[in-house]
Amino acid sequence: MMNYAVKQISTPSPTDVVVKGWIAEVRILAHRVEDVIDKYSYHSLKLEEENAVKKIFSKPYYVAVFSDIAEEISKIEKKIENVAKRKERWLQPSQLGANPLADIERKKSQDCLLDVVPDDIVGIEENRILLTQWLYSKEQSGIVITVSGMGGLGKTTLVGNVYEREKNNFTAHAWIVVSQTYNVVELLRKLLRKIGGLEQTHLANMDAHDLKEKIKLRLKDSKCLIVFDDVWNREAYTQISYAFRNFHQCCVIITTRQENVASLADPTRQLKLKPLEHNDAFALFCRKAFYNSSGCRCPHELEDLANNMVVRCQGLPLAIVSIGGLLSALPPSRHVWNETYKQLRNELTNNDHVRAILNLSYHDLPGDLRNCFCYCSLFPEDYQFSRDSLVRLWVAEGFSVQTQQSTSEEVADNYLRELIQRNMIEVVDQDELGRVSTCKMHDLVRELALSVAKEEKFGFATDFGTMVKMDKSIRRLSSCGWKDKTSPKDKIELPRLRTLVAVGINASPHLLSSVLSESVYLTAIELQDSELTEVPTSVGNLFNLRYIGLRRTNIKSLPESIGKLSNLHTLDIKKTKIEKLPRGIAKIKKLRHLLADRYADEKQSEFRYFIGMQAPKDLANLNELQTLETVQASIELAAQLRKLVQLRSVWIDNIRCADCGNIFSALSKLPFLSSLLLSASDKNEALCLEALKPESENLHRLIIRGCWADKTLDCPIFHDHGKNLKYLALSWCNLCGDPLQLLAPHVPNLTYLRLNRVSSARTLVLSAGCFPHLKTLELKNMNDVNNLEIRDGALPQIEGLYVVTLPNLNKIPQGLESLRSLKKLWLLYLHQDFTSQWNRYGMQQKMQYVPELHI
Repeated sequence: MMNYAVKQISTPSPTDVVVKGWIAEVRILAHRVEDVIDKYSYHSLKLEEENAVKKIFSKPYYVAVFSDIAEEISKIEKKIENVAKRKERWLQPSQLGANPLADIERKKSQDCLLDVVPDDIVGIEENRILLTQWLYSKEQSGIVITVSGMGGLGKTTLVGNVYEREKNNFTAHAWIVVSQTYNVVELLRKLLRKIGGLEQTHLANMDAHDLKEKIKLRLKDSKCLIVFDDVWNREAYTQISYAFRNFHQCCVIITTRQENVASLADPTRQLKLKPLEHNDAFALFCRKAFYNSSGCRCPHELEDLANNMVVRCQGLPLAIVSIGGLLSALPPSRHVWNETYKQLRNELTNNDHVRAILNLSYHDLPGDLRNCFCYCSLFPEDYQFSRDSLVRLWVAEGFSVQTQQSTSEEVADNYLRELIQRNMIEVVDQDELGRVSTCKMHDLVRELALSVAKEEKFGFATDFGTMVKMDKSIRRLSSCGWKDKTSPKDKIELPRLRTLVAVGINASPHLLSSVLSESVYLTAIELQDSELTEVPTSVGNLFNLRYIGLRRTNIKSLPESIGKLSNLHTLDIKKTKIEKLPRGIAKIKKLRHLLADRYADEKQSEFRYFIGMQAPKDLANLNELQTLETVQASIELAAQLRKLVQLRSVWIDNIRCADCGNIFSALSKLPFLSSLLLSASDKNEALCLEALKPESENLHRLIIRGCWADKTLDCPIFHDHGKNLKYLALSWCNLCGDPLQLLAPHVPNLTYLRLNRVSSARTLVLSAGCFPHLKTLELKNMNDVNNLEIRDGALPQIEGLYVVTLPNLNKIPQGLESLRSLKKLWLLYLHQDFTSQWNRYGMQQKMQYVPELHI
């Protein structure tokens, strides 16, 4: 109940120091109550499991445990009494009054939530023209341009606009985000990959000197454009500039907040951004606040308030977008807007206008959304969140609770969409259903979240140097990216720790063991991309653990003790070196998401990108399982799947023809199935899809790897269910004729289609009206194809077309120019005559409307 009280407290003056201090005390007490309840629940359950409730007094261990709990409760009760007395003595009722905006019903239409890309290209035309002129100046040496200004002024927006317009006029181009925590070698690797250098596998063992030499070789005699975004110190640029600084045709643009970095450019090539003029600022505000009204016009009765708010934003686009997004979710009522304006003025007492505006957005969030927002600050700067992982972490933390209509995951997904709608989180990519797939925090917004998290004792981001000295009552700890400098004598004691986020760390096993052994209340451990080789056995003692993230680590096995984690919701061991799951995994009856596969070895990689795990013998015990990725087919699997009725996503590997009937029949009965991957044991194994008749109308994603027994698409999955599919990926299929013509009538609502190593006719035809909703089409490794025709009216919504490794395609696809919605076009590794034909017909000029073009 105390946690609920903390969430509900909202004051008209969040800057009130007395109120903040009192709330902090309440929060600490709420944490202690939470800990003691969890401890009591755990030991009560153990007693029940041991069937020893009647013999409690014959077990000294439990006598001591429950005596300690009773004593702790007594101490907490006394502290609660003291806190209540201080409230009566020092605080006025008005100071703890409810936020007048808190009860206003938010608009939550799907159209609003899905329209998440901010239209903030306002007031930049003059600067855009100037930057473009500088790019094409006749200087003898390479050009360095800097764009500087405070955070939130739109530096990245401006340069990004110029980059997208002009990059196709350069033979090589790259956009590199640098940020405060950069690594020189990683920056060089990223640059080499983006300008068309070596693949990732060839870069792993190269040092900085070798990478610079490769970049010099690649850029020699090339006209290149390179953007370094968000550079915080001069060394970040000077340490890598040797690779290209002497090239006459090389143009470099640097965005920065630091004046000493801006001085890297000649004074005539330094652009210092200024805040927006009032007219432009007001136009941007209206686009955000009245996005759903005709012409985005401000109602007459709100004009004075709108103008006052814009003035308070001081021309800063980030602040304008933030306050506009906040107001877009409120009724356009003068009373409501006036109350919001009052809060805004109170926030401005410290004269930090940007922080004030962001604070207002934060304090307008409901309690659970505040937790979700602060949680994102635990990850590194510029970190790109996977929606699925973020949602699962929020569920593990208890931020979202299941309702009668929705699972806790669905509630958390709604929270994410609302944070995006409020401009607290930015969308990076969307999936085939139009949902966010990856997102990130603007670094200025992250700074706010970090400070709030620290102030409200929510969490703390640090490195090891301060970890050993920090407050032992810390609840959530982020130590991303630091290198281990500990000795076996070092001990980390954080007894109240609930969450450990340590993405990309290089830590010794003893350090992790130290944290796990002392932090018995841990709820979530996220260690993806870390240099870890083993998991301590002590992990089994973490009775409260709900989330384990070990993706892309070097861990080779899991301890058997993991079977003791009775509360575990998510186990993510994708792309690790683990070959077998522990036997005890089937004992974790609350497990919802099992993500377990490993990279295939080089001999198998042509057909199998990854290898699934062998299914636990008692897999059917996991009756709350929603995600099963990836499991190997077996004789027992079909019977197990029939009992796992909560499954949403199922990936099955190593399927043999003899398994198809039973397994596909079992899959067809799953009522909530939405994502399905079926991979044959090898490229010659025939998959018979006759038994695949999904009853779930939610199945929208289908991935099939392997040849088919039926090569005509005359199978139920396409005839009866095809209209529900949005995402379809086929590999190694031996279809007769043109697969595009075969598929189009059966899957009319696809937004994503990938064909890889599909045998087909020599000519592929996209007819008028086919795939009316398709946004992405990938054609890869199709050796038979020598002609691609795109007829008028085909692919009316296409945004990405990727034609890669079609070695016999020697003609420009007929009708390519008709794809006016196209944003990305890749035509790579085609017939040797293709490029000369492309140049001969001047296709570069005809396709100028395509922002991203790779030939």
